[in-house]
Amino acid sequence: MRRYDDPVEVRRGEAEGPEQFLWRGRLWKVYAVVAHWVETGPWWQSAEARAALGAEDRVTTGRDLTAEREVWRVEAGRGAQDLESLGRGVFDLSFDWAKGDWHLARAVD
Repeated sequence: MRRYDDPVEVRRGEAEGPEQFLWRGRLWKVYAVVAHWVETGPWWQSAEARAALGAEDRVTTGRDLTAEREVWRVEAGRGAQDLESLGRGVFDLSFDWAKGDWHLARAVD
């Protein structure tokens, strides 16, 4: 699985999950939601957590460590008539609640 941090435009369907997404100028149609989960920021890197562990350097990251992002692992293909496995892939689409934007995080295409 390759890692990315590419912005994507996502259209949600009647269900909460993604129905289509636009990535690098190509439209992808979601055929199936493989998995869905929520990730939090690395709270263990906060100054408070480091202080509790007795770390001497108390440098903060400057990030919101409690921020959540919702991740949808989907199977998608290019074009509505794509019935073969060619042109299909599995993608992790993440929605950042704090920023309100979508990114493609990982792909096997």
